[in-house]
Amino acid sequence: MRPAPLAWLRAGLVMGGVVALDQLTKRAVEDSIVPGEERRLLPGVQLVDARNHGVAFGFLPGHHITVTLVIGVAVLGLLAYFLRHSSKPLIWLPTGLLIGGALGNILDRLRDGSVTDFIKLPLGWPPFNLADASITVGVLLLVLVVEGSGKNTDSEEDSQPEAVREQPERL
Repeated sequence: MRPAPLAWLRAGLVMGGVVALDQLTKRAVEDSIVPGEERRLLPGVQLVDARNHGVAFGFLPGHHITVTLVIGVAVLGLLAYFLRHSSKPLIWLPTGLLIGGALGNILDRLRDGSVTDFIKLPLGWPPFNLADASITVGVLLLVLVVEGSGKNTDSEEDSQPEAVREQPERL
């Protein structure tokens, strides 16, 4: 398939928006909330300033270089997939969300050695950030887009029974 330039532009805009919003919200939290402090945002939702030295849910703490490399390889894999399938409808959206979320967290790891998480939900759910939410939504959308594009998209003629297609047109 030929790369779709508009899809690349859209993915880039989504990615840039995610990185910018993620970094702005993290800086706002770091400037206004003391680590360990909790502020009520909505019923059951707190704002916190938590540092994650691992990956999702704090897994692999202290391995930020390894984690960054693994995430980098995953992003390259996603870019390779996008290069081959950029003409698929809506593939730009999950691609932009996933790469933007990954870059937002990589920037934190490279700059601070940890990721700033600040949204805390009830029931012991670990804090997360907008980059994490973008990655989660991106994965779900990627599955939907890839699975949805695999469905039969034949033309109306191809969807008719064979006996109907074989009959000549009558005037």
